[in-house]
Amino acid sequence: MSPEQYCQNKAVKSGSSFYYAFLFLPAPRRRAITALYAFCREVDDVVDECSDVSVARTKLAWWRNEIQALFNGKPNHPVTRALEPFINDMGITYDRLIAIVDGMEMDLDQNRYLDWPALRKYCWHVAGVVGELSASIFGYKNPKTLEYASELGIAFQLTNIIRDVGDDARRGRIYLPIEDLQTYQVRAADILNAKYVPGFEALMAFEAQRARDLYANAVSLLPAEDRRTQRPGLMMAAIYNTLLDEIEHESWQVLDQRISLTPVRKMWLAWKNWVGGGKPAIVQLSRVQP
Repeated sequence: MSPEQYCQNKAVKSGSSFYYAFLFLPAPRRRAITALYAFCREVDDVVDECSDVSVARTKLAWWRNEIQALFNGKPNHPVTRALEPFINDMGITYDRLIAIVDGMEMDLDQNRYLDWPALRKYCWHVAGVVGELSASIFGYKNPKTLEYASELGIAFQLTNIIRDVGDDARRGRIYLPIEDLQTYQVRAADILNAKYVPGFEALMAFEAQRARDLYANAVSLLPAEDRRTQRPGLMMAAIYNTLLDEIEHESWQVLDQRISLTPVRKMWLAWKNWVGGGKPAIVQLSRVQP
């Protein structure tokens, strides 16, 4: 199996919304973003699949060495071999790849966050920096596009946190800030035990509005000259906004189920926003109906 096929299989099996945005890219950029996504999945799986923290740390240390090997021109893993052709031309930097691994290691060090600034830092490491790398692969002219991409990545991660509250709780993790739980009188024990208490819906509505504000701010930061090249990110934003709407429609029942969009719906949203030409109006805070 070639490195490119390895990464492609990793992306397809994930069922992620990102995969649907990749489909519309020119072949070289599609290969680059698929390799980046596969890298993110590899290091994320280290944390999710290793029950022994010491083993997870050892594996992440291996990935740090592998990133160094990549930039020394001697990658070993299929993912880094697939990334190698693009590190010079598409803005894939050593510091940003290491920052992603740092974010994964944060999951080994803590499973609670005191407030939004602390959670935002985590979200930048595991998603904001991925947004910056993705924007570089898509192509940009104005450096402010990286600010847009970072904010968009943080919005994606917060949406994932909202969707995965129950899944994360079953792993002993609660990403929702302690400060917010206290404001809405939701105890950590309620979430860990999948107990819907009176303040839970208000808590989730608050976090969803924070995510929507992040999406709106991201779009406001995107320079006009880069809207067309950054269409894949805007396509994903449309998908994720629709997911938020769906979760709200299901009354925030995320403790005992995982709410998601069907592949057909994701594809429809991706196509609709691709043909929209990257206009900022494609990301709306109102419902998007296919």
